[in-house]
Amino acid sequence: GGVGKTTLALAVYNLIALHFDESCFLQNVREESNKHGLKHLQSIILSKLLGEKDINLTSWQEGASMIQHRLQRKKVLLILDDVDKRQQLKAIVGRPDWFGPGSRVIITTRDKHILKYHEVERTYEVKVLNQSAALQLLKWNAFKREKNDPSYEDVLNRVVTYASGLPLA
Repeated sequence: GGVGKTTLALAVYNLIALHFDESCFLQNVREESNKHGLKHLQSIILSKLLGEKDINLTSWQEGASMIQHRLQRKKVLLILDDVDKRQQLKAIVGRPDWFGPGSRVIITTRDKHILKYHEVERTYEVKVLNQSAALQLLKWNAFKREKNDPSYEDVLNRVVTYASGLPLA
């Protein structure tokens, strides 16, 4: 956690969303699924991608079926942020043929096994920052500029070392 998966996914979403018929960035899948259940997440996705309000589902299986049938001809971009269970992917993205040609599903997770189980085609592992980049990011966030008082240099270097490449942690 804290390496920037969500930030990177959001940047990609903002960059490419206009190339799709419909798009949806579903943040905090783990938390929202635990709080409200899979039907709630499916309703959000269907509402955003179909432009319909008040979609009531009786079960997550009904939601999965509706996603599959109603979106199979649409070119969609769907980003699922912080997935932590296989069931979430089963209920929301099922198989690649659930969406129209050219569609893309981007998943952020801390658990690579979920992606393997779901037979995800391509993966990208976000790496932690090196010492120099981590220090630069910390300075920008702490001081809103790259140059700072030299008396802070030692403590900033210790913070970056302690944070192991995750300076905003």
